[in-house]
Amino acid sequence: MPLLMLDLDNTLVDRDAAFREAVTDFLTAHGLPPDDLVWLMSVDASGHTPRQAVAEAMTERYGGTVTGDAVRTFLDRGAADRVTLPEPTRDALAKAVVAGCTCVIVTNGRVVQQELKIRHTGLDALVHGWVISESAGHKKPAPEIFRAAAAEVGATLQSSWVVGDSAHADIRGATGIDAHSVWVSNGRPWTEPTFRPTHIAVDASSAIHHVVDARRTAR
Repeated sequence: MPLLMLDLDNTLVDRDAAFREAVTDFLTAHGLPPDDLVWLMSVDASGHTPRQAVAEAMTERYGGTVTGDAVRTFLDRGAADRVTLPEPTRDALAKAVVAGCTCVIVTNGRVVQQELKIRHTGLDALVHGWVISESAGHKKPAPEIFRAAAAEVGATLQSSWVVGDSAHADIRGATGIDAHSVWVSNGRPWTEPTFRPTHIAVDASSAIHHVVDARRTAR
């Protein structure tokens, strides 16, 4: 069966929206300035800033007001238990499975946080497996994490697809394993001059449908 490797944050789930909601509640709960939402979203950088660096920045800014335990709890669970799986994406995944695709999530991040998102949204019941960089020992775009994903579900990387919102992690990663790819633009223009995805889609649902249709046409 064809292997479909899917990014999690800001691809299958809107991680930034969940984090923004969590930040708003955190600031309110601790009597902090609402305008700090912009600062904290910037520090977080869509989850690309290491957790320890975010924790240190928050402790430096709020050390006299917020305990270290409160900061750690916020960073571990704040966004993870708020993410939702859009129904169009859920339906597209179900269609992909019925069409014979082997679906595996490939995500950078920490196991405790990423697995909470996967289970909270019901993705664990929709996909065939997942690989998280912390446990894999490699981060996208390294080929090793994609090889680990294929091994996780007993598949090969031949004629595989990668779907994700990160040009560097997902699309460059796909290039490194000679896989087809769909970049989830979320309304952004493609700006990388040295490599391109096989296809560009506005959201995960459209991306998954494209893969299913492409596989059907190739038969």
